[in-house]
Amino acid sequence: MRKVGPYGVETLPQMVVNPPAAPARCRGGLVERARLQWRRSDGGDPAALAEEFLAAHGLPLHDLSRPGGRQHRSTGACGAALYLSAAAGALLAGAPTTATDPTPTLPDLAVVVYDHGLSPTPPPGPPPGWRLDDWTESWTPRQHADAVDAVRAAIGRGDVYQTNLVGHAAARYTGDPLPALNRLAALPGARYGGVLTGDGWAIGCASPETLIEVTDGHLTTRPIKGTRPATTAGRAELLASAKERAEHIMIVDLERNDLAQIARTGTVTVDDLFAIRRWCDLWQAESTVRAAVAHGLGLADLLRATCPGGSVTGAPKLAALTQIGALEPVGRGASMGALGWVTPGRVDLGLTIRTAAADTEKLHTWAGGGITWDSDPAAEVAEAAAKTAPIRATLAGR
Repeated sequence: MRKVGPYGVETLPQMVVNPPAAPARCRGGLVERARLQWRRSDGGDPAALAEEFLAAHGLPLHDLSRPGGRQHRSTGACGAALYLSAAAGALLAGAPTTATDPTPTLPDLAVVVYDHGLSPTPPPGPPPGWRLDDWTESWTPRQHADAVDAVRAAIGRGDVYQTNLVGHAAARYTGDPLPALNRLAALPGARYGGVLTGDGWAIGCASPETLIEVTDGHLTTRPIKGTRPATTAGRAELLASAKERAEHIMIVDLERNDLAQIARTGTVTVDDLFAIRRWCDLWQAESTVRAAVAHGLGLADLLRATCPGGSVTGAPKLAALTQIGALEPVGRGASMGALGWVTPGRVDLGLTIRTAAADTEKLHTWAGGGITWDSDPAAEVAEAAAKTAPIRATLAGR
């Protein structure tokens, strides 16, 4: 485990602090006070470590059923950014994580405490030249399609009901990647738009999906499942698709079960079932699941119950995670994890879909989708490409 003081991105140029889900009025005026970084090789429980670290720095989240207890002040501690990788979430769920990590410089947990102050600004003058090379995929379309067939076979055997498959790609770059990641964070529909940086790494997020939100003693998750082009015909097709609706409802039921573990008995409800929302040039189906927080629920138990998110794993969750580990050629890195903002009485974490990461040499992206018995392999490959196209175009500066 690494507990370190505040620092910037020592091997990448600095930028204005812009963590996802931070209060809008505070962005651009935050300065890092303290940081915790952890990797699976360090051992221990990342959920407990996060809760303990935050409490040690004046941000107790031991009982989320209580209100925050104070108004937000413009001086002193503002809150903290929290990032948890998909691999760390799988560890919390008791699933194997054997795939090679394509971004080993990234931590599996990062908690960054911010005070109000004057954050560093980019140096004056034009940005340095930016070049992004061609993307190299971690699997071919044929391999992706074969993995879809393998999931369908597992469904036929009764091993799983649904499994989410995710592909990875990387591209070498020259120049400063942070403006590109900041462009990504500004894409339309990015409810969790923002950038988190560390020593030699950065994550840019344009996620529209709420993994878990806790406000005033209430839990909310907004699973997204079902995608079509953002056209009139695409919207009608999504609404009429029995396959997409069945896939979506499976995940809503999974999320209801996850919340029931940490909610007051009988309080779990579903609102806005299969509502159609827009992200960039895609329609997506979203539902809202709500519940009242169980007395004494802390951040650690919240993370254990909700990570990794059901919409990027499948059902049953543990069986789906086992299959994901066997079929995906590389790890999920910064994608399909949690990233957002925490402060006493409030947690707001997005699911890191529509997310990219930078190390000192390459940019990395991920995309995929849920596989059911009715899935068509070619259509699943095309859907993943449609999801990643706006991300790659934005990163390239188009």
